[in-house]
Amino acid sequence: MAGRNFVFVPGPTNVPDRVLRSMMVPMEDHRSPKFPQLLKEIMPGLKKLYRTEHGTPFIFPSSGTGCWEAAITNTLSPGDKVLASTFGQFSYLWIDMCQRFGLNVQAVDVEWGTGVPVEQYAEILRKDTGHEIKAVLVCQNETATGVASDVAAVRKALDDAKHPALLFVDCVSSLGSLDFRFDDWKVDMAVSGSQKGLMLPPGLGLLCASPKALAMQSSAKLPRCYFDLKDMLATNPSGYFPYTPAIPLMYGAIEALKLIEEEGLDNIIARHHYLAEGVRAAVHQGWELKLCAKEPKWYSDTVSAVLVPEGFNGAEVIAQAYKRYNLSLGAGLSKVAGKLFRIGHLGDMNELHLMAAINGAEMAMLDCGIKVKPGSGAAAASEYWRKNTPPSGLLIR
Repeated sequence: MAGRNFVFVPGPTNVPDRVLRSMMVPMEDHRSPKFPQLLKEIMPGLKKLYRTEHGTPFIFPSSGTGCWEAAITNTLSPGDKVLASTFGQFSYLWIDMCQRFGLNVQAVDVEWGTGVPVEQYAEILRKDTGHEIKAVLVCQNETATGVASDVAAVRKALDDAKHPALLFVDCVSSLGSLDFRFDDWKVDMAVSGSQKGLMLPPGLGLLCASPKALAMQSSAKLPRCYFDLKDMLATNPSGYFPYTPAIPLMYGAIEALKLIEEEGLDNIIARHHYLAEGVRAAVHQGWELKLCAKEPKWYSDTVSAVLVPEGFNGAEVIAQAYKRYNLSLGAGLSKVAGKLFRIGHLGDMNELHLMAAINGAEMAMLDCGIKVKPGSGAAAASEYWRKNTPPSGLLIR
């Protein structure tokens, strides 16, 4: 098919040309005297991205799922109790991993389309006077449903209860896109990946660990090998890894972090909100459809999960968008399979780029018999964007 494939899934995201060019490098010896310079260039940018002075970032040749495992196995022991909530496919999968490792998971099941139930967390933590709960899990951005949760409120619940549990956050689809504050929120383990807000191909698992979390390694009894932070701590300070790293992706990370520094993290967060509001205008005012997220407080600025009308199949819209218009939209997963399609709007993106997703999704819906007014989505989005001042990151100087 002529033209490019328009990728609007919530990851992998579009990779900027500068980043693509930076990864076109000859292979090199990852044990050479020169190699440590790569890690030394990456780490300061990662600390800024996590907004931390006290946390220690780690880079694994893995997906974010690998860093879920690293967070769990380096801090906990079989039978330890953890508090978590399930409100989408990825929050569920993290719980599933904990259970497979033999942890005692107190899982709060909440309605899909909502997020972390902070008030229930607060009550559970207050009642846990014996401090049996060793870790609290938070999925900051649930891409399956387009829901964002309040990590700062969970930290407040822990502090109000004077509870010592570790705070684990899945920020895979929020780091570098939504506000995330490792130090301010006293996060202990923050899990992410390269293929979202960092604007890289998949392949780098990112983890940031607090001093409190790192101190748990000596007492943690869960089995670990590949994801053992002890091995990383023994080699990373000198710039090396305990095994072969993903070398081209590391060059890409240097360039991606430069782009983030140039735009400014606050500007990037504001840009994501501004672009997301345009998509939400297209959904609500233009198409007169609903989002999976139940209330504005849950709206994600990185992905919108659009519910199709009763009697229609979101999977058919996705298939038509791909086959007819070369547009990749995100699928509904698990409980919401067939009920929605997802528009990812994170990473390297501007208004006109995002218009491709809005127009393509609209054409696919019309082809599938969904009665939206032709041109209404683009009209509503453009009306929002034209009437609101864009963040400086979208302005050409």
